[in-house]
Amino acid sequence: MGAVNWIGLWTLYLREVRRFLKVYTQTLLAPVITTLLFLAVFALALGGATRSVGGVPFMEFLAPGLIVMAIAQNAFANTSSSIMISKIQGNIIDTLMPPFSAHELTFGITMGGVTRGVAVGLVVAVAMVPFVPLHIHHAGFIIYHAIMAALMLSLLGTIGGIWSEKFDHIAAVTNFVVTPLSFLSGTFYSIQRLPEAAQIAAHLNPFFYMIDGLRYGVIGHADGSPVLGLVVMAGVNAALWALCTWMFASGYKLKA
Repeated sequence: MGAVNWIGLWTLYLREVRRFLKVYTQTLLAPVITTLLFLAVFALALGGATRSVGGVPFMEFLAPGLIVMAIAQNAFANTSSSIMISKIQGNIIDTLMPPFSAHELTFGITMGGVTRGVAVGLVVAVAMVPFVPLHIHHAGFIIYHAIMAALMLSLLGTIGGIWSEKFDHIAAVTNFVVTPLSFLSGTFYSIQRLPEAAQIAAHLNPFFYMIDGLRYGVIGHADGSPVLGLVVMAGVNAALWALCTWMFASGYKLKA
């Protein structure tokens, strides 16, 4: 129908969403337990309940970062596992054969990851409320950075899934790219306490901007420029989108 395969695109998106809804205890509920364990460790064992960062109680400072991490990790897991399983089982052809453009393939698959990431973020936020007061300083920043963070990691998961030839490869992407960038992005600390060289390195990390932007939307505190974060997130996602569409269009590691 017209220039876009709307029926096929909607079907592809529904397939990606139903994949994670079928195992919701693993994909939606398990991240809640992990996040609450982080809160418990910082509040009880490390004295987070008595500390503050920039005049903000530490637990309120920490909570937005944990929410973004849950969003990002689950968005990445959704797209990377979808493509890897399809490649290993040999049914990736069922995705490539229909009349999809490269942009439609990218959109359908990554939006499934975005949906899972945002859904996990909402569930985690609701679970946190009894333990940490969550505010809304700027709803626009919260929505923007939640969606853009999920999109960034969905695109990374898509790229990683296409590039990888076995699960060991996608595990390497997680261990050597996603996890280090997440933990070095200011999730558990303010980068203002770091040496100057480390602060510069943190500002080169795109994960910093997704965490800092959502934190600003929740508590009104930001270690960097909130406006710059909007631009960086848009630019990084545009570059990742272009790479994804090139991979699908060229058949990179997808077509014999």
